[in-house]
Amino acid sequence: MDIPILYEDSDVVFIDKPSGVLVHDDGKTSEPTIVDWIVSNYPNSAHVGEPQILSNGMIVERPGIVHRLDADTSGVLVIAKNEEAFVHLKSLFQEREVQKTYRAFVYGVVKKDMEVIKRQIGKSRTDPRLWSAQRGARGMLRDAITEYRVLSRGKEHSYLEVYPKTGRTHQIRVHLKAINHPVVCDGLYAPKQRPALGLFRLALHAYRLTLKLPSGKEKMVEAPLPEDFVEAEKMLLKKT
Repeated sequence: MDIPILYEDSDVVFIDKPSGVLVHDDGKTSEPTIVDWIVSNYPNSAHVGEPQILSNGMIVERPGIVHRLDADTSGVLVIAKNEEAFVHLKSLFQEREVQKTYRAFVYGVVKKDMEVIKRQIGKSRTDPRLWSAQRGARGMLRDAITEYRVLSRGKEHSYLEVYPKTGRTHQIRVHLKAINHPVVCDGLYAPKQRPALGLFRLALHAYRLTLKLPSGKEKMVEAPLPEDFVEAEKMLLKKT
């Protein structure tokens, strides 16, 4: 795989993950993953970090992985190259000391220019694959906070910059669905909506990460907007 490197030093590497690529094996597909790329390009990092046990009992190796992006989400991902960096980065994510910025196209015209969504997230009552921030969510409810601001609006869609303050599974997708503005082309949380703005994949891009490197230096890394995002914004603005 041709994975763009955004920044690298002796401890970490920031990459621009393409849409459609799994971060690690999910036990269901044989497609190449980011983990395969790590092992191929950084063999000394093959045993860094912690494995994950999937719901089916399968043990998945995740060398250097301290956070993840959904398969269809593109954008910046940081990888630890050694055990000390892994411990450092894991602590930052657990203590919410990483600033995360996403870009998203959503269905509908978002009225508020800015908003903070504070809704607990639990499991969906109707589909075990899904999470929910709406009434009736079951299981353990976890606090979740997502901020957003509107970048531009069209007649039927909006373009947002999103700042998740917690790191729940599918958090941005679940919170935006809860306010009736699901992410464009979200097959899980908006399965009945049609593709829009020329997009045919989940319209969510991890745009920026800001964190303190193991060296102590504060670092901000941005993943350039994909071409489909650039074209989607042009289409959105034509429809204002």
